[in-house]
Amino acid sequence: MKNIKKWFPIKAGMLSAVKSHVRAVDGVNLSVMKGETLGIVGESGCGKTTLGRVLLGLTPITEGSVEYNGVDIRMMKNRELRKKMQIVFQDPGGSMNPRMSVRSIVGEPLIINGMADGAELTKTIGELLESVGLSKNLMTRFPHEFSGGQKQRIAIARALALNPEFILLDEPTSALDVSVQAQVLNLLEDIQGEKGLTFVFITHSLNVVHHISDRVAVMYLGKIVELSDTVGLFENPAHPYTHALLSAIPEISIEDSDERIILSGDVPSPANPPPGCVFHTRCPIAKEGVCDVEVPELSSISSGHLVACHFPVEPGKSLPIVN
Repeated sequence: MKNIKKWFPIKAGMLSAVKSHVRAVDGVNLSVMKGETLGIVGESGCGKTTLGRVLLGLTPITEGSVEYNGVDIRMMKNRELRKKMQIVFQDPGGSMNPRMSVRSIVGEPLIINGMADGAELTKTIGELLESVGLSKNLMTRFPHEFSGGQKQRIAIARALALNPEFILLDEPTSALDVSVQAQVLNLLEDIQGEKGLTFVFITHSLNVVHHISDRVAVMYLGKIVELSDTVGLFENPAHPYTHALLSAIPEISIEDSDERIILSGDVPSPANPPPGCVFHTRCPIAKEGVCDVEVPELSSISSGHLVACHFPVEPGKSLPIVN
């Protein structure tokens, strides 16, 4: 992803003139390496899902480009792109036609792409269902007859139907119980190991991203503010926003735990982002005349660890705590 921007126009007046824009994604540069799981985390409304939809070509780009193996996805035929890149949506039930059976839901990509029909189609659908831990005898049932976890497994089977190389997982466990979340995450890891898939995992749950991701990108107000391997991010976070996110992870322990960092104010509107660093209005270490004026670049502070901050937090240091 090269300098990706996705701005949604705000129209007003009788002539529906464009008055301003919602900067959902605002200048993102990001690479995904073959075979890895890249986690993208951040608060609701930070632009994670929009970035994911742009990445797959589901939402047109305002500026920038997305390249897959060196080819701009806008130059690829849609059928070719879908065979390589698939998505698992956040709400599995909402992504399925309630009037279609599981056989039709999972088999539709195969039929559209002319990859199977008749007895071969039925056999392939059965194998896909069994690969995600469901019985092939369930293919005549409809979505309302399944639990949330089972629906997500069906959605994963549908995403695997065309043997893609890359799958975008848009908060696939957020609506599931914790025990079911663990089952789905373990299933995804097993499938990735067997098929050598590449994942981008979008979530707001840091516990989940810690479990499944090789690298993590932290988003805030349409921008990547920190990027690192998972261990480096959790052990030595450098951006103040990442510190605040990590301090908010719930812990169940009789031991004394670290106090939570509570950020002041609200997230600014993406229709009117603040000048300078987008986080400076809530940052406890922001400095006037610098953070509110200059936009920090995403730059390297150590091998594989990038941060967009004028005053990154040193390893082992902590932020001021507000009770």
